[in-house]
Amino acid sequence: MKVLIQRVSRARVSVGGEVAGEISGGLLAFIGVAAGDQKADTDYLVNKMVNLRIFADADSKFNLSLLDVKGELLLVSQFTLIADTRKGRRPSFTDAAPPDVAEFMFNEFAAEARKTGVKVETGKFQAHMHVELVNDGPVTIMIDSGERLRARG
Repeated sequence: MKVLIQRVSRARVSVGGEVAGEISGGLLAFIGVAAGDQKADTDYLVNKMVNLRIFADADSKFNLSLLDVKGELLLVSQFTLIADTRKGRRPSFTDAAPPDVAEFMFNEFAAEARKTGVKVETGKFQAHMHVELVNDGPVTIMIDSGERLRARG
């Protein structure tokens, strides 16, 4: 499972001209679910994301987390994060989880995020969405749940 997070001062996702989710500040997270991902992947990523110190303190240092600043979270499902571009010019999505599994995992991710006390909004699964954001920084970070299995050197 991969999560691309962006620190934002505001973000919104619309489907068919209607706002599906909107936050005033915090993190916009694009979530890609790969075949074989499990609850442990979700738990790792939610914990890492809400505790990642990427918000500035009074000295302008990255010392504060989403929880510390009482930020909000906008989650958007994005299977294209699982794209394999090593061969040819058309991305392959064969490593992405099937839609029913991905939707279940995305909903589990949102449920785990809500358990942290953070306000959570979402887009609409498998819909064509328009995402608007004001990236604050900019700060954009990719987190791969496979990192939890690799030793740091």
